[in-house]
Amino acid sequence: MDSLKRTPIYEEHVKSGAKIVPFAGWEMPLQYCSIIDEHLTVRNKVGLFDVSHMGEIFVKGREALDFLQKLVPQDISKLFPGKAVYCQLINKTAGIIDDLIIYRLEDSEGYSSYLLIVNASRIEEDFDWIEFNRKDGSYDVEIDNQSDNIALLSVQGPYSSDLIQDMGFQKVDQPVKFTIKSACLDSFDVLISRTGYTGEDGFEILIKNENAVKLWQEILAKGQKYEIKPVGLAARDTLRLEASMLLYGQDMDDKITPPEASLSWSIPADKEEDYFGKEIILSQLKNKNMSKNLVGLRMIGTAIPRHNYEIFKDNEKVGVVTSGGIAPALKFNIGLGYVNANVSTSIGTKLDIKIRDKFFPAEIVKRPFYVRSMRK
Repeated sequence: MDSLKRTPIYEEHVKSGAKIVPFAGWEMPLQYCSIIDEHLTVRNKVGLFDVSHMGEIFVKGREALDFLQKLVPQDISKLFPGKAVYCQLINKTAGIIDDLIIYRLEDSEGYSSYLLIVNASRIEEDFDWIEFNRKDGSYDVEIDNQSDNIALLSVQGPYSSDLIQDMGFQKVDQPVKFTIKSACLDSFDVLISRTGYTGEDGFEILIKNENAVKLWQEILAKGQKYEIKPVGLAARDTLRLEASMLLYGQDMDDKITPPEASLSWSIPADKEEDYFGKEIILSQLKNKNMSKNLVGLRMIGTAIPRHNYEIFKDNEKVGVVTSGGIAPALKFNIGLGYVNANVSTSIGTKLDIKIRDKFFPAEIVKRPFYVRSMRK
C-alpha cells in the first residue's frame, strides 16, 4: 500500500494538536478542538482550512476551449478571464467522473488558459481521462498537473474579506463571487478566488508549496482579532452538508448523472457544442426521466442519518441516504439521499430512515438547509 501524503502544512497541524486521520490518500487534520466550535466559528467569524490535498490541473493552448467544451456540460465559452464556473467531468454514459471548478486565467501566449480544481481522491483518474481525450481527439492543448507543487488554503466566514484586507489586499480590489485574481498577500504572490465549500463568503488561495507554511502562520496571526480558528475535515463536512453541497464518492459518482444529483441548475440547455453524455443529460433535463432523485432530509427527532442508511416509505425501501449528520447552526439533524423516481419529492413528504433495524421519521425539506440570511 502506498504511503500517505502530507501537505506542506502538516507539521503546523501537529503543533496545533489536531487529530490526524487518513483521507483520500493524505494525512489530514480531522479536528483541532470541538467540531461544533469549529463549525460555528466559520458560520459566525472566520476559519482557516488546509485543502492542499485538492488537485490543480492547468489546460492551455490553441484548442483549449474546444477541448474543455467536450469534457463538461457547462458552457466554458462564456467565461471571461478571471471568471469561474462549477462543472462536472462526464463520462460517455453521462456519469459524473468528478465535480470541479474551472477558472479561466489570463491568456497565455495568445491562447486561452484554464485552471481546474479537482477533488483529491480523483486527481489521477481526472488527469488520465483528460489526457486520454486530448490524445484521442488530437487536440492542440497542453495539460499540466501541478497538484504536487501548489498548496491551497481556504479562508471562510463573515470576516474573511476583512482578514484578507488586513493581509494587504484591499476590499475594493478583491475578486467578486466565482472569480479569481493574482494578488500579493504579505509579500507572497498568490492566486485568490472568491469560492468555497462552506456556504459562507470566503476565499481560496493558491500558493507555492515553499511559501505555504509562512502564509498559514500569517493568516492565523492576523486573524486573531476576528477569533480565527483552524478548521478540520469534520467541520468542513458539516458545513458543506448544511449548505447542501455534494461530496464526490458519497452524493455522486460515475453512475449518477448531473440531473439525478439535482445539478440541473448548473447545465445550460442551449449549449450547442457536443459533450460526453449530452443526449442522456438533455433528455433528463427535458423529460425528467431520471430513475432517482436527490432530496434533502430533516429528521423528526434526535436520530442521525448516516451514509448508506436505507430510506423507507410505507414500509417499502425507496432509497438510500448518501450524507447525513448534525446541523450545528440549525440545531437539528439532516441528510441527503436518493429516492426512487416514483416517490414524491414534495416538501413535507414523510419518510422513514432505517437505523439499526428501527424506523425513525424524517421529512423532505427545501435545500439548501442553511443560507447566510439565517445567521442571527
